[in-house]
Amino acid sequence: MPELMSGDFSAASEPFQLFAEWMDEATRAEINDPNAMAVATVDEDGMPDVRMVLLKSADPGGFVFYTNYESAKGRQILAHPKAALVFHWKSLRRQIRVRGTVASVTVEEADAYYQSRARGSRIGAWASRQSRPLENRFALETEVARYAAKFGLGSIPRPPHWSGFRITPLAIEFWHDRPFRLHDRIRFTRPAADQPWDKVRLYP
Repeated sequence: MPELMSGDFSAASEPFQLFAEWMDEATRAEINDPNAMAVATVDEDGMPDVRMVLLKSADPGGFVFYTNYESAKGRQILAHPKAALVFHWKSLRRQIRVRGTVASVTVEEADAYYQSRARGSRIGAWASRQSRPLENRFALETEVARYAAKFGLGSIPRPPHWSGFRITPLAIEFWHDRPFRLHDRIRFTRPAADQPWDKVRLYP
């Protein structure tokens, strides 16, 4: 089992460096997708919705992932630009919770990331009508073949409905497993993105 981080992480004065340290350790410890995170949104009725996505970048500006804007999560975020995230690293017995506001990434960021994807994934972004009913697998494969033929060996532009979101955190909580369920919890909060962080230790 991977060695757990020694020391008291409550000494951290701001959350982003601590997040980077934990992500670095998770990258070495987790077998699959250490950058996987749950993204929670709400629909037009206020009903919560959650799914796993992959974090593509994180810095003091926020947490970025990419998706089809016509998908369920895309429509929900565009209508209600707030979201919550959870990272859970079972091998390290750690969890990070994030809450904040959401905005689209820039066109330049979306284009650059899209072009870094595998060719098959770029074709898939055109072929998949994400979150909508699919008659059968053959229908999807037909669309993939159609777009593969359309683009041939040439460049594949980013679909206008495919881009990224950046969650700007207003709250970040770090959780570390301890014996007898007496876990360590440290929460950072701020009233706005341009304000300093407040830190508090929470009861488990």
